[in-house]
Amino acid sequence: MRLMYLKPKLKDLSQGSRISFIRQFRQLTQDDLADKLKLNGERKRRTIARYESGTRIPKDDRLLEIANILDVSINSIKEYDFKEPVDIIYILMWLEELYPEYQIKLPITYYNDNALLISEFMKEWNEMRLKRTKRKITYEEYIEWKITFPLKERE
Repeated sequence: MRLMYLKPKLKDLSQGSRISFIRQFRQLTQDDLADKLKLNGERKRRTIARYESGTRIPKDDRLLEIANILDVSINSIKEYDFKEPVDIIYILMWLEELYPEYQIKLPITYYNDNALLISEFMKEWNEMRLKRTKRKITYEEYIEWKITFPLKERE
């Protein structure tokens, strides 16, 4: 029997929803993720469900484990405090998943290094969106680019 891939839906911009979205994108169940985290006992899925519902926040070391298992940038699933331009960049990408019909455009004035970083990101993001629109890359390749966006090398 062949399983059909269902495109994940982002419920909101919370950390839990983003973890859930990526887990589903990676075609993992909550049990799969719990097993890879080496959680055990009858309630192992409950921990993942609580992370995804936001009733429990993973500690930094656990969040890093989740990012490694899901093979994503930690920036994709961390909590955002908007003190760093990285948080703005990632929230913009997640907004696109939440509101796919809305075209996000951000005019930037170059007044500091953070604005320059965001502007460079927007240029690259627009190039990737154009590739997606012209079907030069698949939806899966586009999401892969977004959740693994290599910001650490740029900072």
